[in-house]
Amino acid sequence: MDYTLQVTAHLLRGCVLTLQIYAVTLIFSIPLAVLCALGRVSGPRGLDRVLGFYGWIFRGTPLLLQLFFFYYGLTIFNISLSPFMAAGLTFVLNYGAYFMEIFRGGISSIGAGQYEAAKALNMNYWQTMRRIVLPQATRVVLPPTTNEAITLVKDTALVVVIGMGELLRSAKEIFTRDFTLIPFAVATVIYLLMTSVVIRFFRYLERRMAYYD
Repeated sequence: MDYTLQVTAHLLRGCVLTLQIYAVTLIFSIPLAVLCALGRVSGPRGLDRVLGFYGWIFRGTPLLLQLFFFYYGLTIFNISLSPFMAAGLTFVLNYGAYFMEIFRGGISSIGAGQYEAAKALNMNYWQTMRRIVLPQATRVVLPPTTNEAITLVKDTALVVVIGMGELLRSAKEIFTRDFTLIPFAVATVIYLLMTSVVIRFFRYLERRMAYYD
């Protein structure tokens, strides 16, 4: 029992880094995605093409490859990022691309009548988006956003390739040292707990937004 508690304490220290990367990704990728989605829906054709290219690059290449590029590849241009900066930038841009397409679909699903009604009320573009379109689109995009948020919990394990001591690496270190499956079992429980919290949070948001149904 004491050994299991020691393992849990060690893994929780690694879990802190996992949660930091998770928080940074959501805090910055969601606003980025909203702005990009608005740019694709309402911006000029040139902007739509640029943002489409951005989404194509980051959705069409492996996240692992992107991590390698920002941590190792940028050194060719004399740009050196810390492991945390490289991981944060990679995850924000990657998930921003996925969220952008989700939000673009949600905004596009709002009928033209909603825009005409807002125009009749003398609302400008930003008032229409903030008060009418985005609240309704949020209800539409919550389920796919939940799936991406759950995937993000597991994707944080990829930062081990650039030497960061997150949850899974901590479990692997203990396994290598003691040759026991206990650290992996504990890590599994921690991952399940984190994903359960994410699911419950987004279900709460779905209930709060249910009045748009």
